[in-house]
Amino acid sequence: MMQTIQNLEEVAMTTDQLSNQLSNQFPNQLPSAPYGTFAPEGGRTIKKPLTLNQLLQMHTKGEKITMLTAYDATFAALADAAGVHCLLVGDSLGMVSQGLPSTLAVSLETMCYHVESVCRGLARVQGSAWLIADLPFGSYQESKEQAVRSAVALLKAGANMVKLEGGGWTVEVVSFLVERGIPVCAHLGLTPQTINALGGYKVQGRGEAGAKLRADAVALEKAGASMLVLEMVPADLAHQITQDLMACPTIGIGAGNATSGQVLVMHDMLGANINKNPKFVRNFLVDSSGIQQAFKLYVQEVQSGKFPDNKLHAW
Repeated sequence: MMQTIQNLEEVAMTTDQLSNQLSNQFPNQLPSAPYGTFAPEGGRTIKKPLTLNQLLQMHTKGEKITMLTAYDATFAALADAAGVHCLLVGDSLGMVSQGLPSTLAVSLETMCYHVESVCRGLARVQGSAWLIADLPFGSYQESKEQAVRSAVALLKAGANMVKLEGGGWTVEVVSFLVERGIPVCAHLGLTPQTINALGGYKVQGRGEAGAKLRADAVALEKAGASMLVLEMVPADLAHQITQDLMACPTIGIGAGNATSGQVLVMHDMLGANINKNPKFVRNFLVDSSGIQQAFKLYVQEVQSGKFPDNKLHAW
């Protein structure tokens, strides 16, 4: 019995020594916690979450805003550590995570689940990224009141802002949400939720259609949209829309390099696409030593203006 107690004391001493050694090597982390969870104290400088005002100030100063999609805790934490400003929990998860043929079948419940997962990942590493969540198809088309209920669910799950697709009738919805304190990101150009009406994944806004996109963008900003995604529109048109807007930053995806920032689907920019990557995508993992380095390279090249290259990634 005495020998057993002595053995336990030796094990405890060894454990304490190991803990102290790890604490000296990694003073800002909890040795017993997985996933690099940071201790509440220990001298680490805690990053403050980005605010919408800070993002708008970046736009005013001409600093490029970086955005990637994220659907789970781990990749959200890695992207945040790499300096990505905004994470978008996109309904693209229906295609890249669920294997669906489009985004149309993604439910609000599914979106909330993934927002919660991403939010936990950011919380565990004291992340600072601004978190945007898509309002999925069918969650805001019925009425303004339905849009508020759906947006509230996403914000309660941890989102900072909601995104919806289209112009025209959505202007009234955007105004209704903003008046109730809900930040909104609009989305024009290729809008995947209306892919059946658009006739496929193709460039939008060519010719006379460009004037309507420009008018829609201005109307959405006047309604209170604080950010605008432009997807698969000609680079010149995206440039014009960016200049048309007074304060609302534009985030391009297949819209050239004159927008206020860029967004890509995370799986695409890591080369993890089941199908062929679209023209506007670059595989950043090819030139990197690992995933986090690929995220850092993406941030660097967006902010320096190297990506996208209009000759390679735009129309």
